[in-house]
Amino acid sequence: MSDIGKPERVTQDRVIALFRDELRYRCLGDWTDREGNSNIEQGLLTEYLTRCGYTPAQISVALYKLRTEADNHSRSLYENNKAVYSLLRYGVPVKIEAGKVTESVRLINWEEPEENDFAIAEEVTLRGNHERRPDIVLYVNGIAIGVLELKNSRVSIGDGIRQNLSNQQPEFNEWFFSTVPFIFAGNDSEGLQYGTIHTPEKYFLKWKEDEPDDSRFKLDKYLLKMCAKDRLIELMHDFVLFDGGIKKLPRVHQYFGIKAAQEHVRQHKGGIIWHTQGSGKSIVMVLLAKWILENNPNARVAIITDREELDKQIERVFTEAGEAIRRSSSGRDLMNQLGQATPRLLCSLVHKFGRRDVDDFDAFIKDLQAQPSQTVGEVFVFVDECHRTQSGKLHRVMKAMMPNAVFIGFTGTPLLKKDKQTSLEVFGGYIHTYKFSEGVEDNVVLDLVYEARDIDQRLGSEDKIDAWFEAKTKGLNDWQKDELK
Repeated sequence: MSDIGKPERVTQDRVIALFRDELRYRCLGDWTDREGNSNIEQGLLTEYLTRCGYTPAQISVALYKLRTEADNHSRSLYENNKAVYSLLRYGVPVKIEAGKVTESVRLINWEEPEENDFAIAEEVTLRGNHERRPDIVLYVNGIAIGVLELKNSRVSIGDGIRQNLSNQQPEFNEWFFSTVPFIFAGNDSEGLQYGTIHTPEKYFLKWKEDEPDDSRFKLDKYLLKMCAKDRLIELMHDFVLFDGGIKKLPRVHQYFGIKAAQEHVRQHKGGIIWHTQGSGKSIVMVLLAKWILENNPNARVAIITDREELDKQIERVFTEAGEAIRRSSSGRDLMNQLGQATPRLLCSLVHKFGRRDVDDFDAFIKDLQAQPSQTVGEVFVFVDECHRTQSGKLHRVMKAMMPNAVFIGFTGTPLLKKDKQTSLEVFGGYIHTYKFSEGVEDNVVLDLVYEARDIDQRLGSEDKIDAWFEAKTKGLNDWQKDELK
């Protein structure tokens, strides 16, 4: 660790070597004096698309549409970034001649990460109202997807974050960030933090993986983790969320929780995701539901909560994230909807599965199991706050009505022994856990602090208190009375 305290240039040279030699990115060189630096490097993108077999006419239209969305001055940076992400994610619709079929020009190869052109440029001078020069810019197929600010180990990462934030202001180089999903800042003493466009400094995140490994700088270690070609492509494809005006990336526990859940889904196996309260379970639900619906054309997702406000919150979060969700008015309505091919995404309250006129609950369950409801497709049921004991019977009703569905429970509340047993019986084992202590350590939630102290009290009438005590303890002997006092 002899580099600690050395100039920023030493760190930058080491990081560039890391990208070149270990991550296998192409190095485009120092762009300090290069003219026309852009977030869409037309020559690099044209070269990639030509290699993919697209015609010059298709490439020309695709570049024009991409540039138009990236540089729309009538929209905010958020809206431009969202529009560009849609083209990156789903391709650019291109129609060369009237009467011909519209084709999709894929700007990124999501299925084969290694087939993309990964490159870095250093000291990228951005000319505009005020000139700025990011330390390192990450390009995929000539499109800027990451900006990294490095600092001397004696200078706080916060300086790098604030520099990135100021670069995104209209009076500086806001235009450059319309294609960028990842903003990084790091140094040798604090490591690496990441966010996205307009992420406030206090919400920049730290990656955590293979923590016992202390063989190199954390900055290097986490750049290797996050910027590995397959990981970076996966994060861009499956873990970017536009949520009602705020662009979001996952915290590390959300990423690994979703990855673990994906494996369970592939095996058609349920379980419990236990993430402490306040750590962002709704984001996990949204990203996991999006992944299921996209990767399994036969899948349906039903999200069940046990409180009206939670039901409305789930509906709002999905709607703001651009996912159409149908809110069911009753258990029967939900089952009717699941008996049809659409909609694919639904939410409802668990209490709407209840029946008030049931005397023998076990017999009622047996009747349901004998005549389960007919559902279309592969049904995945997300149950929020799945630990609540009072919902245990209603969960059994749902399982009896949908015996072939996969149930995934979400909770973050410490479980009583009875609740824990009920939850495990209904949903199965734990898919992923993120404990309260981990959340405190990661500054995701605040610690609970209890301070014991005496409160001075003044009695209005000691005689009345004594008389009340004597009346209440008249059956006790003197020793017992002294013990109570």
